[in-house]
Amino acid sequence: MPVKNILVVDDSPTERFFAVDLLTRAGYLVATAENGEEGIAKAKATKPDLILMDVVMPGLNGYQATRTLTRDEETKHIPVIVCTSKGQETDKIWGLRQGAVDYLVKPLNPEELLQRIAALP
Repeated sequence: MPVKNILVVDDSPTERFFAVDLLTRAGYLVATAENGEEGIAKAKATKPDLILMDVVMPGLNGYQATRTLTRDEETKHIPVIVCTSKGQETDKIWGLRQGAVDYLVKPLNPEELLQRIAALP
């Protein structure tokens, strides 16, 4: 199933604007959430085709939100790509262990992000 609707979960207004601008120009419909709790609620309500998840956020962090989403029957089919400034190999391993299908380090390369989205099954 091709990706059409993307949920961007990030507490940074700048990062949300960048992602929304890039993805809408690429033809995707984009919704946003400012933290993990809001991201989980919106994912359950709207069932996006993909979630781009930041890690460092107040309240529920991106690892916790990813784990919650990928273990919930209602949302476990939605792929999550972690997009974060945490670039250590251990951070990437931990993100993938939480159920993420991919892990990108900020600042995001626009072409790489679009290629990773296009490559999803």
